[in-house]
Amino acid sequence: MKIFLDTIGCRLNQAEIETMSRQFRAAGHEIVASAEQAEMAVVNTCAVTTQAASDSRSKIRTIAKAGVNEISVTGCWTTLQPNEAAALPNVKHVIPNDKKDLLVSQTLHLEPSAFDLEPIDRVPIPGLHRRTRAFIKVQDGCDNKCTFCVTTIARGEGRSRPLADVLNDIHSAISGGSKEIVLTGVHLGSWGQDLGGQHLRSLIEAILRETDTQRLRLSSLEPWDLDADFFSLWTDPRLMPHLHLPLQSGSDSTLKRMLRKTTPQSFRELVRAARNVMPQVAITTDLIAGFPGETDEEFAETLGFVREMQFSGGHVFSYSPRPGTGAARMKGQVQPEIRKRRNRILQEAIEESAKSYRKRFIGQTMSVLWESTTEFGEGGWRMEGWTGNYLRVSAIAPSPRWNEVDEVRLEWMTGGILEGIIASQNIQGGL
Repeated sequence: MKIFLDTIGCRLNQAEIETMSRQFRAAGHEIVASAEQAEMAVVNTCAVTTQAASDSRSKIRTIAKAGVNEISVTGCWTTLQPNEAAALPNVKHVIPNDKKDLLVSQTLHLEPSAFDLEPIDRVPIPGLHRRTRAFIKVQDGCDNKCTFCVTTIARGEGRSRPLADVLNDIHSAISGGSKEIVLTGVHLGSWGQDLGGQHLRSLIEAILRETDTQRLRLSSLEPWDLDADFFSLWTDPRLMPHLHLPLQSGSDSTLKRMLRKTTPQSFRELVRAARNVMPQVAITTDLIAGFPGETDEEFAETLGFVREMQFSGGHVFSYSPRPGTGAARMKGQVQPEIRKRRNRILQEAIEESAKSYRKRFIGQTMSVLWESTTEFGEGGWRMEGWTGNYLRVSAIAPSPRWNEVDEVRLEWMTGGILEGIIASQNIQGGL
């Protein structure tokens, strides 16, 4: 059977859809690049914002219009709105997050033990979700009570995957040709707390010690899970110098209403500690514009703090009331037009500092893992990929270099992409 897979939202969703891909292939089915080619489809939905929920519904409808008569839906939006999900056209299976690991076996009417999984091969999922990096799920759920977040409701309490299972997945990914491993979870920094008081640090140390990982990257980390000593791990060059630390607000009073376990001062000290160890580290963040009760003064505090931190990038979300969350019931809901205006201002501040950060690396030679390859006429192949510190780089190569790592001299910048020249000796060595 030909099966189309699609996902909305976070890297954890991506990791889960890749596992489903391996399971379907192990059962003898083909993963196809478009819904038009498919007999069955799976959509891993998201609910983090109203836009994500809308995108989830839209994707399901689009797949149905393409002629897929059997659609299985799962993920956070499906978990929160199962009746609405079931009512969408051609949806045959509605599977909540707590049953997601059984999705493939349920839809194929197989025993879960029937799968003899292939390595996490770097022949990627066809279509939009082509990746060279292997996203490894190490944790699910969250015990935090941030008042804006619906994910805790949809994913449940925090649960760590055992170290042995994580290591097995990483060994499999490396056997499949992965050059970079990305650890993902809803609350990644909490890994191990339910496994006898272990810490994310011990997981990272075990991965670096017991696997042949060439590049190891961490996804989002809550700042209160880290201390200054954590950054000593980065003495190992295989650990990529990129930290995504969600700030959400630079105002202490707003952070308190959010029930975030951090303050601007503690965040500032954490960033300083990271930069002391890794002067060129990329620090990216998430911000919410127009949280309930946010005054002009509080927004000004956030804007000033964002400018001070000089982030290398980030995501800005206009506050989106999510059913069941504390913030949705708060007084002082900010008008949508004000949220949008504040969003735009914060995005401009982030882009200004991101542009300044990227410029620092013009003239340097850096390692790039190529993630996409496009034929580019007689000049060669247009490559795009990522440096260790998460700079998007483009260059021309005489042959496709997908999933290869090259040394690239960064020459100039076009928009948000650094243009470079690949060192000729590496090209020759890779052919």
